[in-house]
Amino acid sequence: MPNLTVQEQHTFAANRATGHIALSVASAGSVTRRESVLEDGSLRVRFPNVSAGPLEAVIVNTGGGMTGGDRFAIKMAVGVGAHLIAGTAAAEKVYRSNGPDAEMSVKLDIAEGASLAWLPQETILFDQARLSRRIDIELAPNASLVMAEAVVLGRAASGEMMNEGFFADRWRLRRDGKLIYADTAWLEGAIAARLIEPAVTRGGIAIATVLITPCDEATLASVRALREYFTGEVGISAWNGIAVARLCAKDGTALRHDLIAVLAALNQPVPRLWLN
Repeated sequence: MPNLTVQEQHTFAANRATGHIALSVASAGSVTRRESVLEDGSLRVRFPNVSAGPLEAVIVNTGGGMTGGDRFAIKMAVGVGAHLIAGTAAAEKVYRSNGPDAEMSVKLDIAEGASLAWLPQETILFDQARLSRRIDIELAPNASLVMAEAVVLGRAASGEMMNEGFFADRWRLRRDGKLIYADTAWLEGAIAARLIEPAVTRGGIAIATVLITPCDEATLASVRALREYFTGEVGISAWNGIAVARLCAKDGTALRHDLIAVLAALNQPVPRLWLN
């Protein structure tokens, strides 16, 4: 951290937010129930009442956002034959940093015959924010996953851009212990200037990735059939039983419109809080 004494750096670190969730769920006949829940720091997980279907978990950041030096970690284990939809209560806001990164670690473990839909609301990066995120997923041979992560680089409604900052996003997916998908996004420095480039987002400030496994040709066809409906750019491709959709839009509202359409084409319900 520039221009801070060692004592000031220690004081700064002691006042940063931390949060940790460790959740496991298990199948009880046709119903999925909580098996264990650990909460620490400013992260909480709640379970809205549902009468049928998969269990739904909602993550709440009681600190109201993240900034430089904050460290959060989420671990979820979906047991054999269990079904879970996990999301967040609101968009996660990452505020300006004086130097250090905000750090987020997500670890997802999906057992045999289980399914997980990881569907957090958008991450909004303010100007001069710094976020380093890592997502690691372990899949059993016959487990299934739908995962969507959306990022908005600035607040278009307030006329704000993420002119400068840092964003690193590392995804690693393993099936039966074997790495089958690796993806890293990296933006640093003059981000707004980079976004204007045609090969980046052509001026769009909202991006998302949807990862689906297993998948088939019908998955691709159902998404591509919506090309006239999308308000932004959407592309999807598949290989070796994995499908990945990329979305880019002018702002968060347009991105959410397209993201909900993609998930509907996959027959994947979104958490109810998405629609409030």
